[in-house]
Amino acid sequence: MLHLTWDEPKVIKQVTCVQNKAKKYSVDTMLTEGKKYDVINETDEFIFVIDNSNRVAGYYKEYFSVD
Repeated sequence: MLHLTWDEPKVIKQVTCVQNKAKKYSVDTMLTEGKKYDVINETDEFIFVIDNSNRVAGYYKEYFSVD
Protein backbone atom coordinates (compact mmCIF):
# COMPACT_ATOMS: atom_id res chain seq x y z
CA MET A 1 0.00 0.00 0.00
CA LEU A 2 2.71 2.42 -0.99
CA HIS A 3 0.21 4.75 -2.62
CA LEU A 4 -1.22 5.73 0.77
CA THR A 5 0.27 8.33 3.07
CA TRP A 6 1.01 6.93 6.50
CA ASP A 7 1.62 8.76 9.74
CA GLU A 8 5.18 8.99 10.98
CA PRO A 9 6.07 5.58 12.53
CA LYS A 10 6.75 5.50 16.26
CA VAL A 11 10.25 4.40 17.19
CA ILE A 12 10.32 1.78 19.98
CA LYS A 13 14.10 1.46 20.38
CA GLN A 14 17.33 1.34 18.38
CA VAL A 15 19.35 -1.70 17.31
CA THR A 16 22.73 -2.10 15.65
CA CYS A 17 23.27 -4.33 12.63
CA VAL A 18 25.97 -6.88 13.55
CA GLN A 19 25.97 -8.87 10.28
CA ASN A 20 24.24 -8.77 6.93
CA LYS A 21 25.22 -12.08 5.34
CA ALA A 22 22.05 -14.04 4.66
CA LYS A 23 21.90 -17.58 3.25
CA LYS A 24 18.62 -17.21 1.39
CA TYR A 25 17.76 -13.52 1.03
CA SER A 26 19.58 -10.44 -0.26
CA VAL A 27 20.01 -8.41 2.91
CA ASP A 28 23.39 -6.77 2.32
CA THR A 29 21.89 -4.08 0.07
CA MET A 30 19.32 -3.02 2.68
CA LEU A 31 21.35 -3.27 5.91
CA THR A 32 24.78 -1.81 6.64
CA GLU A 33 26.93 -3.60 9.18
CA GLY A 34 27.61 -1.39 12.22
CA LYS A 35 24.78 1.08 11.48
CA LYS A 36 22.02 1.83 14.00
CA TYR A 37 18.41 1.38 12.93
CA ASP A 38 15.14 2.57 14.48
CA VAL A 39 12.81 -0.28 15.50
CA ILE A 40 9.16 0.26 14.57
CA ASN A 41 7.75 -3.13 15.63
CA GLU A 42 9.01 -6.45 16.97
CA THR A 43 7.76 -10.05 17.04
CA ASP A 44 9.29 -13.26 18.41
CA GLU A 45 11.24 -13.88 15.20
CA PHE A 46 11.44 -10.55 13.36
CA ILE A 47 12.40 -6.92 13.94
CA PHE A 48 10.80 -4.26 11.74
CA VAL A 49 13.19 -1.38 11.10
CA ILE A 50 13.55 1.57 8.74
CA ASP A 51 16.25 0.18 6.43
CA ASN A 52 18.56 1.79 3.84
CA SER A 53 15.66 2.22 1.39
CA ASN A 54 14.00 4.49 4.00
CA ARG A 55 11.04 2.09 4.27
CA VAL A 56 9.89 -0.18 7.07
CA ALA A 57 10.93 -3.81 6.50
CA GLY A 58 11.12 -6.94 8.64
CA TYR A 59 14.37 -8.83 9.24
CA TYR A 60 15.39 -11.80 11.39
CA LYS A 61 16.63 -10.82 14.82
CA GLU A 62 19.95 -12.56 14.17
CA TYR A 63 21.13 -9.54 12.16
CA PHE A 64 20.91 -7.13 15.12
CA SER A 65 22.07 -6.49 18.65
CA VAL A 66 20.07 -4.37 21.06
CA ASP A 67 21.76 -1.14 22.15
